Amino acid sequence: MQFLGHKSGMTQPPRYPRDMRGYGPNPPHADWPGGANVAVQFVLNYEEGGENNVLHGDGASEAFLADVVGAAPWPDKRHANIESMYEYGARAGFWRLHRVFTERELPLTVYGVATALMRAPEQVRAMVDADWEIASHGLKWVEHKDMPTEEERRQIAEAVRLHRQATGTRPKGWYTGRSSINTLDLVSEEGGFAYVSDTYDDDLPHWRVHQNRPQLVIPYTLSANDMRFVTASGFANGEDFFQFLKDSFDCLYAEGEAGSPKMMSIGLHCRLVGQPGRAQGLIRFLDYIGTFDKVWVPTRLQIAEHWHKTHPYVPPVLSPSKMDKGTFVDTFSSIFEHSPWIALRAWEGELGPVHDSANGLHFALRTQFRAASEDERLGVLTAHPDLAGKLAAAKRLTAESTAEQASAGLDALTDEERDSFTRLNIAYVEKFGFPFIIAVKDNTKASILEAFKKRIENRRDEEFATACAQVERIAELRLEALFGG
Repeated sequence: MQFLGHKSGMTQPPRYPRDMRGYGPNPPHADWPGGANVAVQFVLNYEEGGENNVLHGDGASEAFLADVVGAAPWPDKRHANIESMYEYGARAGFWRLHRVFTERELPLTVYGVATALMRAPEQVRAMVDADWEIASHGLKWVEHKDMPTEEERRQIAEAVRLHRQATGTRPKGWYTGRSSINTLDLVSEEGGFAYVSDTYDDDLPHWRVHQNRPQLVIPYTLSANDMRFVTASGFANGEDFFQFLKDSFDCLYAEGEAGSPKMMSIGLHCRLVGQPGRAQGLIRFLDYIGTFDKVWVPTRLQIAEHWHKTHPYVPPVLSPSKMDKGTFVDTFSSIFEHSPWIALRAWEGELGPVHDSANGLHFALRTQFRAASEDERLGVLTAHPDLAGKLAAAKRLTAESTAEQASAGLDALTDEERDSFTRLNIAYVEKFGFPFIIAVKDNTKASILEAFKKRIENRRDEEFATACAQVERIAELRLEALFGG
């Protein structure tokens, strides 16, 4: 973990790829159709016939998401109980859920495993006739975490081919589910998808860039998901499921009413919520949201089309974490006055997407300033010019300092004001050994003079800390200007 630097000799320090910032405190207004407060999106996972099975060439039976307590894969053997539970999903559960949604004329998205769809001609016909979106759920319902990259790439292409054969159209959405760390990249490279959903990281769609190609991500859910009927600390019955969905909906609806609309994903499985006792919880939830006016129930593709149109990808103003050393140092060397070493150390430390904003990069640079020795920080303080001093008169300030001093009117002083600044500058430097520093953009001539007269009475340790804090504030203001804030 290298937050403060890296070993010498490295040409490019490792970058932290995870985006822990997202939209930050100000997410975009979703602007859902009809002014909806929340978009409620239902997914039906169709996996029956695509799960692990020696009949499918797999090395063991399935053991995931079925009503068998303590299920484990049986190497080289079929598991009759597990198989029949998956068969229940295809034979009975699917048709129960089909009736529930078609009777209410509610759309949904199917995550269809390609090999499962190839074994489900009647179900696929019903999906198509209902005008449901059928997105790809991969080639097989198996784990991908240890799958070689080239094999996963091949399976993605094969899933697309079989999906087109089964449904008549190419899938426009993708969700692997049991994914690898490479899945999002590989699906983006395959291309042709309006969205991918192999994340659980937000309540809104967002753009992800891979190899300079923006890909829309519509996050999914494993919390508002009927898989918790068969997992520890999950739903004991349909009422538990209903209550969790209701609470989630109520929270998101209230946020939308307050001006920040979100989306709510709900994951369903034919063999799980397709069971009658569990289905009743889903039915109660559908009836509940039907009593609200500002609710949009779309497919995921409809959400993607809306987001592409309403919130198209806009390249960032700056992407510091992707810059090479020279570009990074050149761009940010003057953020801390005449102290390019701070930018260099920040580049050599841990940078990632979280630092690709004014606040994030300020945190990275400020960290290096705070970690520096007292002598180094003193060097940063002494690099700052006097306010309205000789360098300003000689027009020898940095462009940043010139603009900052001008913003407070320090470039247009009366003779009396200039004499006051001169006397205070001399007395201050004689007492503390560094110039008086204040974020002039936060002040006026009058407030600067008032602060000057007050702070000159401080002890040196107090004033050193105050000056350092002002240096950090100046850096923050400079970054906000660079990022267009």
